[in-house]
Amino acid sequence: MSKTTRATLALAKAGAAFTVHSYDYDPGADRIGLQAAEALGEAPARVLKTLMAEVDGKPVCVVVPSDREVSMKKLALAFGGKAASMMKPAAAERLTGYHVGGISPFGQKRAVPTAIEAAALAEDQVFINGGQRGLQVRLDPKDAQRVLGAVVHSVVA
Repeated sequence: MSKTTRATLALAKAGAAFTVHSYDYDPGADRIGLQAAEALGEAPARVLKTLMAEVDGKPVCVVVPSDREVSMKKLALAFGGKAASMMKPAAAERLTGYHVGGISPFGQKRAVPTAIEAAALAEDQVFINGGQRGLQVRLDPKDAQRVLGAVVHSVVA
């Protein structure tokens, strides 16, 4: 497994301090983020999942703790919209250039507005997908927010 991906290159270019962590990805897992947390031996609140959605028909990215669900109403509100819905997996893969299970908010083919769950910024370090299945980057969530230019909002149900 390569530890150099578009995501790690984007983080390095932005001057973010991060470490790369591999784990055994289970493609049959019901909840990929929770499986990653378990494999890494980390609390689910520290392992963030990357989801692709649409707000008023426009693509957005949302980063939330792996044990939480996104509130579509709060997500729409975070971007000043009226309605939000999850993006279909094939559309998410086309837009980001990553495969489902390996979608990172960093280094996507096309940059889209991003929201990060406010509670995640209370952690000193978090894990976020590093751009391929079984690869996570560990960094300060404030660095993640800075690199992504993400809005910080409560977006979980």
